[in-house]
Amino acid sequence: MTDHQEVDRAAAELTNDQGGFPEQEQPPPGLTEQMTPVPDHGEESWIGHDRLQGLRALITGGDSGIGRAVAIAYAREGCDVALSYLEAEQVDAEDTKRWVEKAGRTCVLVPGDITDEETARKVVCDAADQLGGLDILVNNAGFQWARREGGIEGLKTSEMDQVFKTNLYALFWMTQEALPHLGKGSSIINVSSIQAYDPSVSLIDYASTKAAINNFTVNLAAELGPQGVRVNCVAPGPIWTPLQPATKGGDSMPDFGGDTPLGRAGQPSELAGAFVFLASPREASYVSGTVLGVTGGKPVF
Repeated sequence: MTDHQEVDRAAAELTNDQGGFPEQEQPPPGLTEQMTPVPDHGEESWIGHDRLQGLRALITGGDSGIGRAVAIAYAREGCDVALSYLEAEQVDAEDTKRWVEKAGRTCVLVPGDITDEETARKVVCDAADQLGGLDILVNNAGFQWARREGGIEGLKTSEMDQVFKTNLYALFWMTQEALPHLGKGSSIINVSSIQAYDPSVSLIDYASTKAAINNFTVNLAAELGPQGVRVNCVAPGPIWTPLQPATKGGDSMPDFGGDTPLGRAGQPSELAGAFVFLASPREASYVSGTVLGVTGGKPVF
């Protein structure tokens, strides 16, 4: 069995026949070990090939889900990693750190609520100081409210603040703070969503931020191109992460991901390759301003 077949088999085993998962809920931000089943982050499947040897990356939302999968893959590709996360996610962050260190790489933990500007900027500075610099910034942290009652009339400013500050403001602040550390060959990778292209009615604020992230990516790529800094974006489809049971109703879990052409949700490990490719100074040396969809077949155009 090839490595790719093993990943496909593992992903299929983590979903039921309807493409979803057992009913379950958690309070935000959600924890990995409380999920049924626990997601696949590539712990047993990702094999590195030194594509990021000697590089240093800061990953926001790096404790779990997509962030954990990226951290594991980056470490096995030879990259030292700093993880940004909420203090409530410390258990997940410590677990991710163990996997990074098991790969023989340095892992720096920089907790803090990045919806606060001072904290967001400090996280970047602390990561760069402890890693001895930065080569890659992965703006992965995100938040959504999906249990909201009613439509736009019921949208509260406090809810909008949580979504916009996590998904957009922090991205701007942390990118600004990272720029002095990034040089020719460095990479910024943002995380958008299928919601930027096919927005759900209940996610009007979240989907708006994801569309904005696409534009931010293209604009920043044009600005930083002359400096040799590449800026790209990954747009996931439905992915099995703690964000799902922590923000959606439990009765929606059995159908989660079933509406994709591939008929199921994706596992975090299935996105890691996109992030490794976009960060690689070799394979993606001429790739900038691109949004790469990993959506189970849903279109991103």
